Amino acid sequence: MTIEPGDRVLVTGASGFIGSAVTRALVQRKARVVALVQPSADQKMLTGLPVETVEADLRERARVVEAVRDCRFVFHVAAIYRFWRPRPEEFYEVNVGGTLNVLEAALRAGSERVVYTSTVGTIGLDHSGSTSNGGLSPASEIHWPRVEHLFGLYKQSKYVAEHEVLRAGAEGLPVVLVQPTLPVGPGDAAPTPTGRTMLDFLNGRMPAYVDTAMNVVDVEDVAAGHLLAAELGRQGRSYVLGGENLSFREILGLLADITGLPPPRVRIPAGATLAAAYVSETLEGRIARRPPHVPLEAVRMSTTKMVYDDSRAREELGYESRPARDALSRSARWFADNRYVTERRLRKLRWRD
Repeated sequence: MTIEPGDRVLVTGASGFIGSAVTRALVQRKARVVALVQPSADQKMLTGLPVETVEADLRERARVVEAVRDCRFVFHVAAIYRFWRPRPEEFYEVNVGGTLNVLEAALRAGSERVVYTSTVGTIGLDHSGSTSNGGLSPASEIHWPRVEHLFGLYKQSKYVAEHEVLRAGAEGLPVVLVQPTLPVGPGDAAPTPTGRTMLDFLNGRMPAYVDTAMNVVDVEDVAAGHLLAAELGRQGRSYVLGGENLSFREILGLLADITGLPPPRVRIPAGATLAAAYVSETLEGRIARRPPHVPLEAVRMSTTKMVYDDSRAREELGYESRPARDALSRSARWFADNRYVTERRLRKLRWRD
C-alpha cells in the first residue's frame, strides 16, 4: 500500500504540532490533504500549504463524516494534550468520543487505512528490570500498564481511545496505531508541554531540575513514521516512534552546549516537586478554577523515567530518527527565530553547531 500523488487524505488536528508535520510530509508526497482543524485553532502552521481546510469539532459527527468522505487514508492525530481543563469531561468527549466519530466516518468512507496517533503514555513502565550499566530497561509496545499508573485524564482517555481503535480493527476497519515519545522541533506553536519545558530553559525560568529521563525525537521523524505506518504497518499493530533515551541532565547539558546558556545545577527531590503540585492543583485548579502553575500530571510525568524501545518500528517499517542533539537544536532555533525567547535571553545566545 502506497500513498500516491492525488490521493485524498484526511489529517485531524492538522494545525497542531505533530498534525502539521504530518500534513507537510503528505504535501511533499503530492497527496490531496483535507486538514481538519478546530474552529478556534491557530492555523499559522498551515500557511502556504496547498490543503483543503475544514473547520469542525471532532464531536460533530456529521461534519466529521463529511470531511472523511472519499479519503483513501485517514490520520487521526487530534487530541486534547493538556494537563488541565476547566471541564475535565472534555478529555473523554474529544479523545474518545471524537475518535469514535473518526472511526465511524472512515468505515462509511471505505478508507483503506486509518493511522491513529496514540501516546507512549499508555505503555507500562516497569522499571524493576535494569540494564548491566545500572540504567533502566526501555519499555516497548508489549508492556502493558498498571491502570493506577495512568496518571491524569489525558493518559486515561487515550488508553480508552486505543481500545476503541483496536475494537474497530477487530471488526474489520484497517487500523494501525503509532505511539510517539516526546517530540521536539520546528512548529511547536502552542507550545506543547515538552516545548514549554524547553522554553523554561531558554528563558531562564528553570533554576533547578528533576532527576528523570525521557526519549527525545524530532517531530519530522515522527511524521515520517506516520506515513511508514500507513504504508507498511500491520493491521491492528502499534509502533513506538522514538529517538534517543537521555537523562534530563543530559538533555539540559546538550541544550547548554547548543545555546551557550548555563544549565541549572540544583536537583530538586521528586517528593518536593509532588508536594508543590498537590498544593497548586488544589488551590488553583480546584478552588480558583484556573490552570495550575504546577500541574500534578506534568509533575508525575516529569518524575517518571520515560525510556522506550522503538526497535519494532525500525525493523518492520524502516523507521529512522536523527540524533537528539540535532532535534533539540532545531527546536531551540525555531523558538528563538519565532520570538518565543525574551530579548534579554536572545542576547545571551551563543549558537554552537
